[in-house]
Amino acid sequence: MTVTPREIRDAMGCFATGITVITALDADGRHVGLTANSFNSVSLDPPLVLFSLDRRANCVDAFRTDLGFAVNVLGEEQQAVSNHFASKADDKFADLEFDWQVGGNGCALLDGAIASFECVTDALHDGGDHVIVVGRVTRLNRVEGASPLLYFQGQYAGLEG
Repeated sequence: MTVTPREIRDAMGCFATGITVITALDADGRHVGLTANSFNSVSLDPPLVLFSLDRRANCVDAFRTDLGFAVNVLGEEQQAVSNHFASKADDKFADLEFDWQVGGNGCALLDGAIASFECVTDALHDGGDHVIVVGRVTRLNRVEGASPLLYFQGQYAGLEG
């Protein structure tokens, strides 16, 4: 039996995920970022996380460096931020209407994120049409009691109750 990309996408859509914006610096020192829901913990000791990066992303080369990256976990009020970084725009930081700060590793930390992870790249792995990026967490921050922006069956969702 052959599983099509559409079938796997639809079935994976039944698994609710949080939404992140992952940021880095490109070779010219410009900030880049993208929306991703393929983020999770790998190890607690050492602290490792991973995300899957589409090889067609216009900023993929920025994540193939040792410069590191930041993961911004979005709150339920940040759907516009998610949409902005999910666009195909070349410079997503040009005319940005959202506030952000530069983290300790130089990458963008978005105001309003309910958690952030600053990472150095630990490993890159082949993942078919994606690159699996593993990062060692060097600094983190989280907001107590915040509600996440979720994605379920191709739509944004929130926590109920």
